Amino acid sequence: MTDKPQLVKDLGEHGLLKKLQCFCPQDVVGDDGAILPTDPDKSLVVTTDVLVDGVHFSDRTTSAFDVGWRGTAANLSDLAAMGATPLGITVGLSLPGELEVDWVEELYRGIDACLHLDPAYSIPLVGGDICCSSLTSIAITALGQVDPQRAIRRSNATPGNAIVVTGLHGLSKAGLELLLDRSRGKDLVAQTKQKLIQAHQRPRPRLDVLKYLVNIPAEIAIAGMDSSDGLADAISQICHCSGVGATIERSNLSIFSGLTVLVGEKIAWEWLLYGGEDFELVLCLPPKYAVNLVEQLGDNAAIIGKITQNKEVILVDNIKNKTQEILNISKGFKHF
Repeated sequence: MTDKPQLVKDLGEHGLLKKLQCFCPQDVVGDDGAILPTDPDKSLVVTTDVLVDGVHFSDRTTSAFDVGWRGTAANLSDLAAMGATPLGITVGLSLPGELEVDWVEELYRGIDACLHLDPAYSIPLVGGDICCSSLTSIAITALGQVDPQRAIRRSNATPGNAIVVTGLHGLSKAGLELLLDRSRGKDLVAQTKQKLIQAHQRPRPRLDVLKYLVNIPAEIAIAGMDSSDGLADAISQICHCSGVGATIERSNLSIFSGLTVLVGEKIAWEWLLYGGEDFELVLCLPPKYAVNLVEQLGDNAAIIGKITQNKEVILVDNIKNKTQEILNISKGFKHF
C-alpha cells in the first residue's frame, strides 16, 4: 500500500512556505521584502511573466520541473533582451488546495536548476507569495541591472543596421507538437527528437550573449528583443517601435534539419518564422559590430537582414525565385 500524497491544503500556507524557503538564501528571506544590492550607476530592470495551467503548460507536455524551468527562462530571457545582468527573482503562486505538495516542490527544483544553469549568471530566488485558487498559476518577477547607456531597446533600430539572430528558430514549436502527438516523429533519430523536445521544455535564456555586448562601445545604440512570440513578431515589433522597416534574406535563415524531416519544408518555414518560444535574441546594430558579434557567438548565430527606411518587413529570396513576401505578425502567438 502506497502512502497517500500530501496535498497543499494539508500543509497550509505557512507549512508550504517553510518547505519552499529552502530554495532561497537564508540571509535574504524572512522579512517583508528582500534587500538586494545594486551596482553604482546602474538602473534596475524589472520584468514579470504569468503562467496559467491550461494556457502555458499542461500535464500532457510539461512536468512540474519543466514548468519551473520554462517560467524562469522566459523571465531571464527578457532581462537578456534588455542587456541586463540578473540579480534575483520572486515567485507568486496561486494553487488549489488539492494540488500535491510534490508537484510544487518539483516546480521549485526546476526554477532552481534554471537559475543556476550558467555559473556566470547564477542568481537567487529571493521571495514571493502564495494564495489559494481554483486554478494553478505562477507569476515570476525577475530583477536585473543595466548601465542605462547600454540598455537594449526596441526603439533603437536605425536604417542600415544589420539584424542578428543568436540561434535557430522553430525548434520549440516542433517539440511541442511532438509532445502533443506522441505518434509523430517516427522518421526522426532519437537524438534529434530529444533536441526538439528539450527546446520546448527547457529553453536556455541567452544571458551568455551579454559578455560579448560589453565589447561594443556604449555610444552604439542596440535595438532588440527576444523571440518568445516568434521571429517574425520580434522583427516586426522592433520595426514598429523604431519607425522603420526591414528586409530579411531567406537564404540567411537556417532551418534545423529535423524540422523538414518532421513536417516538410513549407511548414518548417512557418514554424521558423511564427512558431515562438525559442527565446533567442534578435538584435539590430551597425554591420561592423554585427559581424564581430556573430563570429564570437558561432553556433547558428547569423546576420539575417537589415533595417530599412521603408516601414514594411519583407522576406526576400534573392537566390531561388527572386520572390518577396511581407511578414504577417498575426500568424504569431497572440493571447487574445
